[in-house]
Amino acid sequence: MARTDAVILGAGIVGVSIALHLAKRGLAVALVDRNGPGEGTSYGNAGVIEGNTLLPHPFPTAFGALLNVALKRATEANYHLSFLPQIAPWLLAYRANSAIERRILFANRTRPLFAAALAEHEALMQESDATRYLRKTGWLKIYRTQAAFAATARERELAGEFGLPHDALDCAGALALEPSLAPSFNHAVYWRGSASVSNPLALTRAYVARFTALGGIVLRGDARTLHRAGDRWRVETGEGPVDAREAVVALGPWAPDLLKPMGIDLPLAVKRGYHLHFRPRGNAGLTRPVVDADLGYCVAPMEQGLRVTTGAEFAQRDAPPTPAQFDRLLPQARALFPLGEAVETQPWLGSRPCFADSLPVIGRARSGLWLAYGHAHWGLTLGPATGRLVAEMLTGATPFCDPAPYSAERFTR
Repeated sequence: MARTDAVILGAGIVGVSIALHLAKRGLAVALVDRNGPGEGTSYGNAGVIEGNTLLPHPFPTAFGALLNVALKRATEANYHLSFLPQIAPWLLAYRANSAIERRILFANRTRPLFAAALAEHEALMQESDATRYLRKTGWLKIYRTQAAFAATARERELAGEFGLPHDALDCAGALALEPSLAPSFNHAVYWRGSASVSNPLALTRAYVARFTALGGIVLRGDARTLHRAGDRWRVETGEGPVDAREAVVALGPWAPDLLKPMGIDLPLAVKRGYHLHFRPRGNAGLTRPVVDADLGYCVAPMEQGLRVTTGAEFAQRDAPPTPAQFDRLLPQARALFPLGEAVETQPWLGSRPCFADSLPVIGRARSGLWLAYGHAHWGLTLGPATGRLVAEMLTGATPFCDPAPYSAERFTR
């Protein structure tokens, strides 16, 4: 094939953003995935560009919450019993990182990425003729109990310190924003500075179209074939082998399939999640995503319908679907919002790649090999910012933020 400077493995929003940023800098780039761009984990999300994110969701500590999860009554989490021995060390590490001082450390380390998230998306949307997918209407988090709302006090204090616009509302104030909701909650927080997109898959494809217009190529291939060929990296594709000086692994939950045989074994776990689209009843509608914080689900308006997303499921990445959380949450969701019939017959299932400290891994692993994965629930949010950061590091430019907190070396210190 013609000269290739970099091959990007994984065509989710993170890999596509990296490929586009490198192409913008004049590099010859090949984007390789076994499926079409944006059709994997990046397809299923609430569509929120979460510039307001400060604290990751903590491990539950209340006895009642833990008991509900253990007895499989919780809406916000599910698990496969046979998987617990395997995931237990990661869960213990996640619990340790749920201490407030560790969560505040996360807030400080990730603030440069989250602060840049919306601006980086808007820049790519302008170039890709994709601004029609953007809604700058914020998002709304509702709280059914006083205790749940009170638990957000530290996050709201931090938001004030960082200058993130938000409004604490009573039920009436929230209903003024979203009148189709039922008054089944006590409090809400309106995050005014966030944005959302109406079709994450279409947005990713628009970025790919811009990438190819700049000369980038998209190929079907198996990332697991990556190997050294002299002083370059080679991956096999349907169009033949592609050699490149630099290779970037942006495979999300599939990264370990490639990296472990190469001796790079980072403590990644996956949180599986589901979504279904519904039609509204009557003239009901939403103008922004709404999170039912107590019950751990989101209702987001999409071009495909109203997307209802579940909380986390802990199971083998490739285990058969078990969408039991819908049975638990749909009665509550229908009581909150007038959902009509489902658009699909089966829920979508995807896996979020998560490290126990909730930080992604971004940086060089070895000569010519770069890592960009583990974005947890924020892949859509952080894709373009990560793309810019990787492109700057790979080309020797000054990074827009310090990449040190995202280094894989944090697991070996």
